[in-house]
Amino acid sequence: MKTFTFEKSQALFDRAAKVIPCGIYGHMSPAPLIPPSDYPFYAASGTGSRFTDPDGNEFIDYMCAYGPMVLGYNHPKVDEAAKKQRKLGNCLTAPAPVMVELAEKLTDLVSGADWAFFAKNGGDTTTYAVMVARAATGRKKIVAIKGGYHGVAPWTQGFGHHGVIEEDAQNIVRIPWNDFAAFERVVSENPENVAAFMATPYHHPTFADNEMPAPGYWKKVEDLCRKKGIVLIVDDIRCGFRLDVHGSHAHFGFKPDLVCFCKAIGNGYPISALVGAEALKNDAARVFYTGSYWFSAVPMAAALACIEELERIDGPKIMLEFGDKLLKGMVEIAKGHGFTLKVSGAPSMPYLRLTDDPSLVLMQKWCGECTRRGAYFTSHHNWFVSTAHTDEDLQRTFDIVDDAFRAIKEGGK
Repeated sequence: MKTFTFEKSQALFDRAAKVIPCGIYGHMSPAPLIPPSDYPFYAASGTGSRFTDPDGNEFIDYMCAYGPMVLGYNHPKVDEAAKKQRKLGNCLTAPAPVMVELAEKLTDLVSGADWAFFAKNGGDTTTYAVMVARAATGRKKIVAIKGGYHGVAPWTQGFGHHGVIEEDAQNIVRIPWNDFAAFERVVSENPENVAAFMATPYHHPTFADNEMPAPGYWKKVEDLCRKKGIVLIVDDIRCGFRLDVHGSHAHFGFKPDLVCFCKAIGNGYPISALVGAEALKNDAARVFYTGSYWFSAVPMAAALACIEELERIDGPKIMLEFGDKLLKGMVEIAKGHGFTLKVSGAPSMPYLRLTDDPSLVLMQKWCGECTRRGAYFTSHHNWFVSTAHTDEDLQRTFDIVDDAFRAIKEGGK
């Protein structure tokens, strides 16, 4: 099978490194893409489930822009809604009517949501959620999960990261996932001083197997929060609309006070949302929190179209079913070559690991071999599927997976 090369992509990165810190910074940095020679660093265009790099190589995309692409790149309904709103206006001196329409849609659709607030990034909403919780309770402590990711604000990163001082996260208490007893201990040790518990619907760290909630975990957390007046915050930024259109908490059967959305809400248009219960609406209103582009109407129109389409087609069902077929097929192909491919997390955003090598080096080699054949995989992060992935993509991916396993058995030649 033909393999790709990335000369133009590398040349762009060399230019970027001279004028941009790290060349490419943040979560799209090439740093975790190992071996780097097997990956494009830039994408020139995208359509449906695929993107093309500057060298003209086409990839079936299983990272989906790290989550935002949920209906497919350049989805006609979403782009048409954005185009229509752009003609009317984007950033105006006052909010556009579509803002009200989007808030109404979210409160109608998301289980337990009585109001909605809009920003740009997931981290905007997690920080705002913490502020609302502290305003509502008058307390300082936030309980979160070790290894959980809630953005890049200093309070989310913790002491030890560059640019973060110890005081930034001194009121953030990290506990293990699925350890309800640890949560009870923190609440007991900090009487009347825990403002909120924040976690993702299930645990999806990087470089590690993902973990579903233990039976009864969320119900016990919810009950303790209600008893102690603690605000229950769900970071649904990655999982949102990939498990259930009514929110991942509906999928797992519990009721949070605040839910943070981003990623899939706008199919690539820059928008995030915090939705909440009526009891916190006045507290949210008192917290001053805003941004220059947070009232942009085009992303709101795109988000409204995206959410309506996900609801219409039952997007989570499509993604879960496609993911299930993809994962079962790859596990069998791996077995045929003498490898064990372990899958964790939801089929719509799974994490994969070859158990034959705990160092992850083998997994890195295999993902690289798949990527340079046209199936974009990463070894450090959960993957994403979209409603745009097709049976043709599935079969092509299986062919690539098979050839990549053959290649690593032969030493990557």
